[in-house]
Amino acid sequence: MTDWTFKRDAIEVFRFVRCELDAATGVARLVYAFEDGPELVETVTVPGAPFELDGARADAVEQALRLLHLMAGVSYYKAAVPGEIRIDGYGIDADTAAFMEAVYLNGLGEFAYRNGLDLHGRIRFPVSPPSPPGRGAGGEGARSDDAAAAVEPSPQPLSRGERGSSDAQALGLRTQALVAIGGGKDSLVSIEALRALGVDQTVAWIGGSQLIKACAERTGLPTLNIGRALAPQLFDYNRQGAWNGHIPVTAVNSAILVLAALLHGVDQVVFSNERSASYGSLIEGTGEVNHQWSKGWAFEQAFASHVRRHVAPDLEYYSLLRPLSELAVARQFARIDRYDAHFSSCNRNFHILGERPTHRWCGVCPKCHFVFLALAPFMAKPRLMRIFGRNLLDDTAQTAGFDALMEYRDHKPFECVGEARESRAAMAALTQRPEWREDALVERFAREIAPQLAGDELAIEPLMVLDDAHGIPPALWERLRAHLAA
Repeated sequence: MTDWTFKRDAIEVFRFVRCELDAATGVARLVYAFEDGPELVETVTVPGAPFELDGARADAVEQALRLLHLMAGVSYYKAAVPGEIRIDGYGIDADTAAFMEAVYLNGLGEFAYRNGLDLHGRIRFPVSPPSPPGRGAGGEGARSDDAAAAVEPSPQPLSRGERGSSDAQALGLRTQALVAIGGGKDSLVSIEALRALGVDQTVAWIGGSQLIKACAERTGLPTLNIGRALAPQLFDYNRQGAWNGHIPVTAVNSAILVLAALLHGVDQVVFSNERSASYGSLIEGTGEVNHQWSKGWAFEQAFASHVRRHVAPDLEYYSLLRPLSELAVARQFARIDRYDAHFSSCNRNFHILGERPTHRWCGVCPKCHFVFLALAPFMAKPRLMRIFGRNLLDDTAQTAGFDALMEYRDHKPFECVGEARESRAAMAALTQRPEWREDALVERFAREIAPQLAGDELAIEPLMVLDDAHGIPPALWERLRAHLAA
């Protein structure tokens, strides 16, 4: 094995070797390999060990571990995208295979587009008799049904009875929400809504971000910081020519939080993905490519259904903000001021600026552009400028960035930003505000872009209407609806 070298185009097989959890330490080991190459070992560490696991709960944890193993494998599979996938330690049924194929195909959509790859028909998870937790049954088998159809969204939320029968056993989990926090406005809106509704919650994040840690601590709520360490060889492979690009991070994080919820015995995993996440970028000659596919409604439905059927029927997975547009979320956030000096939705501060709390916004990336524009109709101008440190809408150097948000002369950026109609409506609202309408980009919009648009493309109020397609538990939804309308 010592003479094995990574040769991307020569690799034919990707293997899910095994997965294991040490309940005494809370460390999960996820093991992968290309062909007979060295084992690639990723670790996920859930604080709170030792965990007492037995009976149905131990079985559920094992199923959650396997789900995480399959999900996290996308980081490694993409390095070579070989034509054969093997699962060595256990078997999966046809429904699970179809679900995973859909996650990989759609979640790697942007990756495939940017690298000029066609993954349709290439990603095939082998079907073989699923083994009971604790016993492996690997081997190759028939391909699952069509992957793209496996996560078609339903127009209305499904009741638990409509979501399919379960082969998992109820665990009697205690009522508590494990809420994912990312340091941006969306998760903070969810946390404050749950607080207002009296829902017991723990805020959780993955990795060592100091910015997210500061935001989590600002909530004053219990926190859970989960560790994740990728296999170090992956970085070597990248230097040796591995395919690289965007992966469905939310899908991986969802599986991590499901495992953490079961280890801690709580019954809800809550994300903060709004309905705008379901819409991608329309690329001429290609079609729709959604950077944030695993934040969308189709993924949420499919993942929640899989968890109920295969892991724990009494574990709820949902997004609290699914009924809201990005602008509706921004309006809710503008009502809260306790996080103005702590939150950031800018991705570049992680990758370029480093995690310096005094530089939370780069001011030039699509996320900065969109958050500034989305908040502007609902927030006093001096407050917004204090948050960002400058007025992005009075800077002509930012013209192309805001045009892309509105899909004017460009497609929507590959980022977690709202729909083009939301950006157009927000800009149109600013043209009616004396404090904004003379700023360079607002004035240009009124003069050059707005006359080309129909009136219904500029209205902001229709975007404030709550959607009925969501997975929020019914009893909570009725109370949440009233809270959002207050």
